[in-house]
Amino acid sequence: MAGPLISFLTDFGDSAPSVCRGVMWGIAPDARILDLTHHVRKFAVRDGAFLLSRAIGYLPVGVHLAVVDPGVGTRRRPIAIRAARGDLLVGPDNGLLLPATRVLGGVEEARELANAELFLPEVSWTFHGRDLFAPVAAHLAAGVPLERVGPPIDPAELIDLRLPDAAIRDGGLDTAVLFIDTFGNARVAGQPEDLAAIAGPMLPGHRFRLLVGGTATELPWVPTFGAVPPGEALLYDDADYDGLAIAVNQGSATERFGLELDTPVRLEPAP
Repeated sequence: MAGPLISFLTDFGDSAPSVCRGVMWGIAPDARILDLTHHVRKFAVRDGAFLLSRAIGYLPVGVHLAVVDPGVGTRRRPIAIRAARGDLLVGPDNGLLLPATRVLGGVEEARELANAELFLPEVSWTFHGRDLFAPVAAHLAAGVPLERVGPPIDPAELIDLRLPDAAIRDGGLDTAVLFIDTFGNARVAGQPEDLAAIAGPMLPGHRFRLLVGGTATELPWVPTFGAVPPGEALLYDDADYDGLAIAVNQGSATERFGLELDTPVRLEPAP
């Protein structure tokens, strides 16, 4: 039979995750470690939370280790959460874990990581991913009960991180940038159903007005980048991140439209 699943997401880059995997396999040698990404934008807790929340619903029940931790070594709490689906999430209490936990049905139980017997013998100030989080994730995957990691935490005390929502107002969709990928595509809050509510059936070629900072641009709703010429903007359903996105074919929408995280955006049916 296959071993337990540990998914793994960080902003560590290329080398540190290998050390953490070695630690986990030393404790749970039959664990299947799935690297979601180790290239979250540095220190960007919000980006990590977004990426984890978009991936986790596609994964089997397991242990999910996430470390984007600019507060490492400070008073921020290390935590483990049991989600309603049965998964265990391990990481810092800085908002990183809760959006993903909501995808899994919400927090069923939360505990502070305080049992040093489950850590490496020496815990550094700056590498809790290796010394604390990875060992605890591996012990949980190997069957150690959650109760052993440390004392319970009231879920209401966990640090939360809420992403912007979309709202239909006055015949348009008021939204904001949630995430920017490495191509410069901008994922915005909302779903195709929101646009259908203001514009009717979403057929390829349907045109919308994009309003950013008082500037309006018309762009089409199309299924993929190559449906418009290179350099042209488009609005599409982003299969990677499950929702609405703005792109420029073979270009950067964030550069074209001056988009950043949380930039307000309005979409309206073109006249």
